[in-house]
Amino acid sequence: MNSITNYIKESYNELRHKVTWPTLKELQGSSVLVLITSLIIALIVYGMDAGFGQILGFIYETIY
Repeated sequence: MNSITNYIKESYNELRHKVTWPTLKELQGSSVLVLITSLIIALIVYGMDAGFGQILGFIYETIY
C-alpha cells in the first residue's frame, strides 16, 4: 500500500512542478490549427471521393 501512495505523491509532484502546461492563448492557437487542418483534410478526402465516384460512374455507364 505504501508503494501506491508513494506513486500517487510522485505523480502529483511531477504534474505540479515539472510539467510545462500551455497557456490559454497557446491552447487556443493549437485548437484553431487542428480545426483548420481537419477541415482541409476532410475537404481533400471529400474531393477525392467525389472524383473517384464520377470516374467509376462514367466507367460503369460505358461498360453497361
